[in-house]
Amino acid sequence: MLKFRRAGHSLLFGLRQAAFASSGNTRSQPSRRFQYQCFSSKKSSYGDRKVWGPIYEDNVPSSTWRNFAIPGALLVLAGAGAALIHYNDERRVITKEPKESTVPERVNNNRPAIGGPFKLLDTEGNEVTEASLTGKWSILYFGYTSCPDVGPKEVEKLSDVTTILESKYNLKITPVYVTLDPQRDSPAQLKAYLEEFDSRILGLTGSFAAVRQMAQEYRVFFKKVEEVGQDYLVECSHHMYLLDPNLETVRIFGLEYNHLELADAIVAELRKAQK
Repeated sequence: MLKFRRAGHSLLFGLRQAAFASSGNTRSQPSRRFQYQCFSSKKSSYGDRKVWGPIYEDNVPSSTWRNFAIPGALLVLAGAGAALIHYNDERRVITKEPKESTVPERVNNNRPAIGGPFKLLDTEGNEVTEASLTGKWSILYFGYTSCPDVGPKEVEKLSDVTTILESKYNLKITPVYVTLDPQRDSPAQLKAYLEEFDSRILGLTGSFAAVRQMAQEYRVFFKKVEEVGQDYLVECSHHMYLLDPNLETVRIFGLEYNHLELADAIVAELRKAQK
């Protein structure tokens, strides 16, 4: 009987082994993913003692696709953003062809507006306005008859330039002298002063308000200094203004020009305007 039982067990064990092998789940060695756990058997013939055995974890995935997909997607988005910013920067630096300006050349020069309307009196007491100078070239100088040094030299230069333009170049120009001291420079005083230099110079005076307005139009600075009773000096800027027949300021000349240089510069401007 014992032999039959052993044979039966052997046959049963063989069938189980064959079935397990046919299922393709044979394992030569246990999976590496396992942990040992201690468990105790219930009271058995072996007594109360702990038995160690492996708990297999073959069904636990090693990693998921999210662990790689999400960081990859973030890198792709960051790269796309950087490329878009670089593209926009390149578009900003592309220079466009400048359009032709429709603004007149005179306006493009950005020159300040110098000059304007005025109403003064000449040495005979006659009213003179900007219309009196329209249609001819003029050169203006602002000064006062009591000026001790610079004034007389500039008036003399004005006279010499007028003579050079007429005699050498056959050019007519109107020299104009505007006083900045109307309180003392009456028409009679101004006439006597200018006749000592050149009777061709047109002398202008008037009320203080009228003189100040014209000085402001031509950006001329002046003020009283060193006042002692009725005696005083006038601090002012010393410039000559070349005006075209439309009374537009073509050029401003300072004290550094002598009469020859000033005449040559005026001739150059007049010839330039005739082209």
